[in-house]
Amino acid sequence: MTRALLISNPFAARAHSRAVTVIRDILQRGGWTVDVHTTAGPGDARQVAEDARGAGYDVLVSHGGDGTAMQVAAGIVGTGIALGLLPGGTGNLLAGNLRLPRTAAGAARALLTARRLQIDVGVIERNDGPHYFAVAAGTGFDAQLMADTGLQAKRRWKFWAYLARAITSLSTVRSVPHRVVVDGTVHEVPAAMLVLLNCGELAPRFINLRRGLVPDDGWLDIVAVDANGAMQSLSAIVEVLLGGKSKGRRVWWKRGRNIRVEVPDSMPRPVQLDGEVFGTTPFEARLLAGGLPVLVGADFKAHR
Repeated sequence: MTRALLISNPFAARAHSRAVTVIRDILQRGGWTVDVHTTAGPGDARQVAEDARGAGYDVLVSHGGDGTAMQVAAGIVGTGIALGLLPGGTGNLLAGNLRLPRTAAGAARALLTARRLQIDVGVIERNDGPHYFAVAAGTGFDAQLMADTGLQAKRRWKFWAYLARAITSLSTVRSVPHRVVVDGTVHEVPAAMLVLLNCGELAPRFINLRRGLVPDDGWLDIVAVDANGAMQSLSAIVEVLLGGKSKGRRVWWKRGRNIRVEVPDSMPRPVQLDGEVFGTTPFEARLLAGGLPVLVGADFKAHR
């Protein structure tokens, strides 16, 4: 019998109380034993997950967005406890990349027959300890966008809150010099946005940024976008979506496992990890290959 702890974020999850009841009933009917914890504030999901390490759980189930998922994951990296994902937040990219259904109830049913897989995660060390990401980490336009989008807008409009702000902010996009050290090699790169990618699908099943960019491939893919103003930004977006197949000059791709990012001649810029803002530049990320066991959907094809 599977013993699970369901950690639900009421600030992210849709129709929270009703959804939790439905999820718990589905898992219990499937033979799981389920305890429920509702988070009370920022960072609570990670603390709950850390406290649950020695309690005999087989799975910790995250109900919320990517930020909630990575808080839970941060609490169990290296323990052998698996992460289960139930989408319910502004972004649910990790669940989508792992081929789980889009609704929390559908994903709960899928967990009952899901298989366990070790995926890669990135880790960034800060003064307050390690912070993890499974989808993406980055700085520049996207991180600033996430920092500027209010909680109420995210709760009401979800992904569309980010999109609306992005469209109205394109005219303000500016590139600045970045120093990017990839596995010991230094690169000087102008960028308005620089992102480390562990997952390649920003709209799962529809938009894949690069062939072979999957969460269990043993690499972090780096993409830097050089653009100033709205027109160059739109040109760069097209080039990014083509995954390096075009002959444009606005997008720089690289792969690595240990990456340091500095913005030497600029004010510190915000850094985002899976949609949550954590500190500012500079930052250094390293890959933990196969560092996190997760439950994946039947349609997910393992790279390894």
